[in-house]
Amino acid sequence: MREIHTKDSASAAVRARLNHPVIDADAHILECEWAIQDFIRQIGGHEIAARFEKMGRPGYSKGHRSMFWAAPSGKYTIDRATCMLPKLYAERLADAGIDFAIVYTTYGISANQVRDDEMRQVLARALNSLYADMFAEVSDRMTPSAIVPTWTPKEAIDELEYAVNTLGLKTITISGEVRDAVPEVAERAPELADATQRVTSICMEPRNGHDYDPFWQRCMELGVLPAGHAGSQKTARRQSPNCYSFNRLGTFSVGNEFFARSLFFSGVCRRFPKLNIAFLEGGVAWAVTLYNDLFEIWSKRNTKWIYEHMDPKKLDVELMEEMFDRFGHRDYMTKEAWRASPDLPQARIANDERPMNDYEASGIEKAEDIRDQFVPNFYFGAEADDRMTALAFDTKLNHFGVKLKAIFSSDIGHWDVPDMTKVLSDAWELVEEERITEDDFRLFTFENTAEMHAGMNPDFFKGTAVEAAVGKLMADKRRAPVAAAE
Repeated sequence: MREIHTKDSASAAVRARLNHPVIDADAHILECEWAIQDFIRQIGGHEIAARFEKMGRPGYSKGHRSMFWAAPSGKYTIDRATCMLPKLYAERLADAGIDFAIVYTTYGISANQVRDDEMRQVLARALNSLYADMFAEVSDRMTPSAIVPTWTPKEAIDELEYAVNTLGLKTITISGEVRDAVPEVAERAPELADATQRVTSICMEPRNGHDYDPFWQRCMELGVLPAGHAGSQKTARRQSPNCYSFNRLGTFSVGNEFFARSLFFSGVCRRFPKLNIAFLEGGVAWAVTLYNDLFEIWSKRNTKWIYEHMDPKKLDVELMEEMFDRFGHRDYMTKEAWRASPDLPQARIANDERPMNDYEASGIEKAEDIRDQFVPNFYFGAEADDRMTALAFDTKLNHFGVKLKAIFSSDIGHWDVPDMTKVLSDAWELVEEERITEDDFRLFTFENTAEMHAGMNPDFFKGTAVEAAVGKLMADKRRAPVAAAE
């Protein structure tokens, strides 16, 4: 009989020295694809099952090099089996130094962007039913995330409620964008529609005027954290038909940054200040950049600044003409040429009805508002070998000396983690190299993820191996503001 445990693993040794549990915010399942067909047939019937079989795996295209040879093999075959068999997965978590894992889709990332409305909805429900069934007996060590397509608010709410109320799932995976056909092409030349793509946010000017606030509100009411887990695969600038690594690099960072930026500027963060949202698999470096960039652009584009320093009506025309007279050294640089040109901008936007205040929806009135909307409720999945995770904890770099909420995300099950027993020890290298402190490591591998889910649903970890530790943590956090006030 084959040995399934890795004796004396480096990650188990790291876990043994910690005074807190380790929660994996983003492990993965490798779906039993042959079972998906059965669940589709049960939910959608034989006709849609036949259509699914003809369609093939979502996301595959000869015109775009997608992920291939993506699961462990060779001497790491045990890890491939682990990620397909939840009982084995739960048995081996200790070798990885992990106490509890939230497990995300592999198949569903592409399934969320299937354009056929009926197929997308049946596929989502089939996958969610599969996940609920697969993980039912290991709920003390692992919990799966449901996939929720977001092409319309109604579609999203319907699957959210089914996943939570019928299947008992506790967290969801969404895409912050919809990739449909260019509508003008679809209308005039429908046979060409599949060759086109329009990417729209579900927050910032969503397609067809949809209002997603009822969806965010339902997430709040059900205590469910939505996790953005979609990159920019098969979008512009990542369309190589031959080189997967070219397409893969930065893809989740770009997708997550677009989603976070949309949430901020559309005012979702202002309207739902208690809604926690995760951005997975893209690391945290992009978030550090976005967070700090928001301050820089706001300082020059807030309404007070632009009306004081950019208002064309305040242009000193006499000074401009004097400078053209003194320094214009070509015939097109005379003051007469300048005065007659469109560069004289007084009426440039006179008939433009769009808002002048870019921050109207978000309600940002001072720099502290940016911090207070961005920092408390955004969580960023960072993988174990990502050295840039240290930026999240750099209080000298980040405005107002904050630490962004990086969450330990193993990505177990995918090609970049051939040996699951090394993920925690890889992450610990940030401490050994003095890039982060042990207190930071505790935030990274335990507190941030615990708070992220328990803050939305106090019972999220009930009945799990980390229930007591999370309960104590959350009780301490509730007492902390009282102690500070005293």
